[in-house]
Amino acid sequence: MLAMPSGTPACPDTGRQRRLATQLADMIPGAATIRVSLTDPKQAWPHLYVVVKDEAGKTMEVSRTTARVAARWILRVWPEVDWTRPHTFRLTDAALTRSDLVAVGQGR
Repeated sequence: MLAMPSGTPACPDTGRQRRLATQLADMIPGAATIRVSLTDPKQAWPHLYVVVKDEAGKTMEVSRTTARVAARWILRVWPEVDWTRPHTFRLTDAALTRSDLVAVGQGR
């Protein structure tokens, strides 16, 4: 695949992102979004922090193992993303957005 001067692929592999969305929807039935961050408010050091929400925006309870697996899969599909900032993965359209910008209304 051709790459741009920045080293990123000229045609991103959206198929991989869609497969991930399908796998996560199967793994966590009812989930609409998965927010991933490396800043768990209960930890003093970088630690995976995951919040899963349904279509209504209600937080869903998932096991620690499921949350970690989902977060690691998401991190592996987007290794170039700045994971010091929280990101939300929407399962409906397989889109990843920076959560901190959405929260303050600065973008998607």
